[in-house]
Amino acid sequence: MAVQLWETLKEAIVAYTGLTPATFFTLLALLLAVYYVVSGLFGSSPDHHRRRHIEEEEIPPLRPPVQLGEITAEELKAYDGSDPEKPLLMAIKGQIYDVSQSRMFYGPGGPYALFAGKDASRALAKMSFEEKDLTGDVSGLGPFELDALQDWEYKFMSKYVKVGTVKSEVPVTKPESTGEPSESTPRDVDAAKPTEDGPSGIAAAKSDEIPSKVDADKE
Repeated sequence: MAVQLWETLKEAIVAYTGLTPATFFTLLALLLAVYYVVSGLFGSSPDHHRRRHIEEEEIPPLRPPVQLGEITAEELKAYDGSDPEKPLLMAIKGQIYDVSQSRMFYGPGGPYALFAGKDASRALAKMSFEEKDLTGDVSGLGPFELDALQDWEYKFMSKYVKVGTVKSEVPVTKPESTGEPSESTPRDVDAAKPTEDGPSGIAAAKSDEIPSKVDADKE
């Protein structure tokens, strides 16, 4: 009976698939193997759900951005990601943005971590990772570098929230004043006094030197 069923099955496989029984069962085994592999990768086993739930609990939710107003470059360094209680900030062209949502890039250990807590305008324009370029000074940059910096600014404006500005540290020069009265030189004092040889003095001298017309007639 079993032999007859096997013979009938082989004839059916050949008739409906056009394959030999050996080829048919080989393909069937491969399909089953692929099915188990795919279900293992994308399956929803209880352990998978439990592990994902634990990972979500370990990642703290992002806090809403806090407006800081105007701060100095030195104060900005405190927001480089080293303190998990503080937001992760970065500035470009003097504008400070909250990049906490991209901590994997700008946070500690990230590929752009050295930009965090700084105005990295020059470094972004030049795509430089050198310490000397981690500044907001963009003087001397070429047109292509300025265009690249502009693209970075557009990206930050569209993706992150602006939370403040970097205070300019350019010193304001004032005229020096000692508060003491200036000393006048003797020449200045003499110049300030009314001269005795002024118009009236000259006229008096001339009147003494030139004889009057009356005296001339007497002679």
